[in-house]
Amino acid sequence: MSFFPKISFQREVEDYLTKVFRNNELIAALGTQEVESKYQSLLSHLSHPPSFTTVRVNTHLASVKHVKKLLFEEIQKQFKGLCVPVLEHPKLQDILLIPVIGPRRDLKKHASEVIVGAQCGYAVLRGAHVYVPGIISTSRFMKAGDLVSVYSDIEGKCKRGAKEFEGVKVFLGNGISELSRNEIFSSSGPLNGLGIRMIEPVYLSPSFDNVLPSHLFLQNLPSVVVSHILNPQPGERILDMCAAPGGKTTHLATLMHDQGEVIAMDKIAKKVKKIKQNAELLQLNCIKAFCYDGTKALSVEKREDEQEGPPFLPESFDRVLLDAPCSGMGQRPNMAYSLTLKEVTSYQPLQRKLFTVAVKLLKPGGVLVYSTCTITLSENEEQVAWALKTFPCLQLQPQEPHIGGEGMRGAGLSLDQLKLLQRFDPAAVTLHRMDINSLQDSREEDLISLANKDCIGFFIAKFSKSTSK
Repeated sequence: MSFFPKISFQREVEDYLTKVFRNNELIAALGTQEVESKYQSLLSHLSHPPSFTTVRVNTHLASVKHVKKLLFEEIQKQFKGLCVPVLEHPKLQDILLIPVIGPRRDLKKHASEVIVGAQCGYAVLRGAHVYVPGIISTSRFMKAGDLVSVYSDIEGKCKRGAKEFEGVKVFLGNGISELSRNEIFSSSGPLNGLGIRMIEPVYLSPSFDNVLPSHLFLQNLPSVVVSHILNPQPGERILDMCAAPGGKTTHLATLMHDQGEVIAMDKIAKKVKKIKQNAELLQLNCIKAFCYDGTKALSVEKREDEQEGPPFLPESFDRVLLDAPCSGMGQRPNMAYSLTLKEVTSYQPLQRKLFTVAVKLLKPGGVLVYSTCTITLSENEEQVAWALKTFPCLQLQPQEPHIGGEGMRGAGLSLDQLKLLQRFDPAAVTLHRMDINSLQDSREEDLISLANKDCIGFFIAKFSKSTSK
């Protein structure tokens, strides 16, 4: 049941993906019809939000049970007494799952319209209100307090300040304007702050604006799985190579009970600042964040300055997480993907440079986890095949917990190797509508199973480095 149009790509990217998802290995194993059906299902799923909002509890400061109680009370308040459950996960014991109600098809549309940018629109579909910087256009006479219908300009064609827009727009729900049109587009420059308070979103998710900020971290389910698979131990030295905004960094530090050292790197200064802010907010002291390019993080000679930051000597880390920069095609919801084919294919060589440095920085006997939030073969299974061929010291390892599916065929990996990989495929379940009645009739284990499958597209590989020289 598709509520939104399928995700659209630039033509050359669409042709590229079609070849990926209709590759000969896949067709030989599943048949042309099954392969085509799965691919079309994936395109539909990518334009819709996941079925659950996932929050990671900062167990460094509070117990899951305590935070669950506070969160349940907060959601009841936001949803005006509507009884939406907060679920604990049996295998990921530091997360809470909140079912997303929707899509709601019976919402009345108002004459006064607000057009927001695509990124703002995606945030609204996952529970956010509309902030002023996201507003592109409003109806001519909109005043503060007006009931408005909010639409997303998914193709980026609406001109800022336009009084009407006839292009492709997707209905996101209804809200109340906090400001007039004149205030939003005043000549003194754009305001910040809340623009539209959503009261009837198409998908009902809780807003987390200033909700238990030191106790909760909004994180997609597969992103939480990654840190558990790396499994850092207290007292170890861990490297998070591409760490911003710090969700996995802070999770690693929490799993280590804030004992040891987590080195977090990112090459953009503003993002490093965000990692530090998150570490401070969650009261984690073992994190050290540096603005540095991961491809240059290996030092061939010992430095005299005793500086603790990068570059580092070979074999400096017990475990390395490479959550690599990627084409991001697994992110949901996304209705119009804007990257060109040249941009999409630029990630594989960068990932290999980072991976090479990661292997050299890892101690013998250490663990390296590689992950992406994309769906291509070239950034996922092909990278694993390349790594195993290029670095004989690496062995694929089983993953615990193993919640996603196995790896995808098409990169020449054996079936045993594919079973060791973890690919979260949004199309693994049928798109469906969640309402309060169906929610109350569902068994908890069925809801957990749905949450495991209906999430963002994601990929994880775990390697160990042999001790023999």
